[in-house]
Amino acid sequence: MPRFLWFILAALGLLAGYFIYGKIVEKVFKPDPNRKTPAVEINDGVDYVVMPTWKIWLIQLLNIAGVGPVFGPIMGALYGPTALLWVVFGSIFAGAVHDYFTGMLSVRYKGANVPDIVGFNLGNIAKQIMRVFAVILLVLVGVVFATAPAGLLAKLTPESLDFTFWLIVIFIYYFLATLLPIDQLIGRIYPFFGALLIIMAVGVTVTLFAKMPDQFFSWAEWGVNQHPNDLPLWPLMFITIACGALSGFHSTQSPLMARCIASEKNGRLVFYGAMIAEGFIGLVWVTVGMTFYPDPVSLNETINAGTASAVVYDSSFALMGTFGGILAILGVVVLPITSGDTAFRAARLTIAEILHLDQTRPFRRLYIAVPVFAIGIALSQIDFNLIWRYFGWSNQTLAAIMLWTSAAYLYHRQLCHWICTIPAVFITAACVTYILYEPNMGFGIDIFISDIIGIVVAVVCLLAFLTRAKKPIIGEPANC
Repeated sequence: MPRFLWFILAALGLLAGYFIYGKIVEKVFKPDPNRKTPAVEINDGVDYVVMPTWKIWLIQLLNIAGVGPVFGPIMGALYGPTALLWVVFGSIFAGAVHDYFTGMLSVRYKGANVPDIVGFNLGNIAKQIMRVFAVILLVLVGVVFATAPAGLLAKLTPESLDFTFWLIVIFIYYFLATLLPIDQLIGRIYPFFGALLIIMAVGVTVTLFAKMPDQFFSWAEWGVNQHPNDLPLWPLMFITIACGALSGFHSTQSPLMARCIASEKNGRLVFYGAMIAEGFIGLVWVTVGMTFYPDPVSLNETINAGTASAVVYDSSFALMGTFGGILAILGVVVLPITSGDTAFRAARLTIAEILHLDQTRPFRRLYIAVPVFAIGIALSQIDFNLIWRYFGWSNQTLAAIMLWTSAAYLYHRQLCHWICTIPAVFITAACVTYILYEPNMGFGIDIFISDIIGIVVAVVCLLAFLTRAKKPIIGEPANC
């Protein structure tokens, strides 16, 4: 079988996942089209605003698709074709399920943010922990998604417009997007960003087929860990490829659109569907990694020389020419920018809920936005690779927590919780194993011992869940 068929089968698998498994997930949740959504019931003109479904889907995709579905899959490609399977099956059975439930639970809880959703289902202690954890992750995301596009833009422009210049420009845009009503800036500029995103995804895919049909996955070997540094595939690949398969960061973004949908029946398209679309972007860049470069050593050398952005830069121009390459790179640039802006916005809203600070007045938004951005700018001066490692682990840890939260919601109602419980167990084991093994930011424990401890912790979490999750948490809003 020609190897380019792997890509086609993987893309068809993602599409089938949306129509088949997405429908199953929807039936388990039981959306009610007659229930008033937060956008209709509250509608404050700032954060709770009814918007067209197509625009909400596009904004949701741009919000969740930072550099993760590009940089992560490129680095994950070093492990071989297993990365392809993780993108497809991870998106269908873990990432899209995670995104659907976090979005729809926010709809049911009147647009609540992550900490409240966790608190209603796992208790007050979990809620207070999540408040701190969510704010830290959001600020880290804002920083990562400012420095990455600034680096790419600096490569496209004259030397006078250097990294610092673009970093300042991006932070100014983030500041405005954090303060202004969501439909005044984000809602108007995102369709333009969406066009660049489509050009990037479709353009790179078409030119791969046109220029490199015989080189698709040329060095991929099934069942073999092909990482040049012999790094363990488990759990590193499942942490490296986050946003293209499963990402906790998405749970911080879904409430933004949960406050804008007009009907619960739109949830599968907006939340599950946007994650499947992001999975396709991840699929494209895994394929670039294993097709554009002749072997994993060459890919690894390029990443080490200039991070995954060097792969984006080299492959975009080689495949699409000068003009097309610029458009493709801009399509990659808009991904982190359209996630970074809403990351800071979500941080503002989360802190406002903690402090019970009304956000309808612009001046009151400054009370939170100014110190948050001061911290973000300071963190942007720290080494990018260090920030990325902490982001990757905290990202997947949040995904595990939100999957357990979604499973608890279903268990309370005697519904099929296993669609959330199984991926929760899986990613819990991966996160625990990773932080124990990782030599730079973790404990540097032997991988075999880390594996055992990770599996044991995941099993203990499962047993604790099955023992205690039947009891509803006191304080959950009525009729949810």
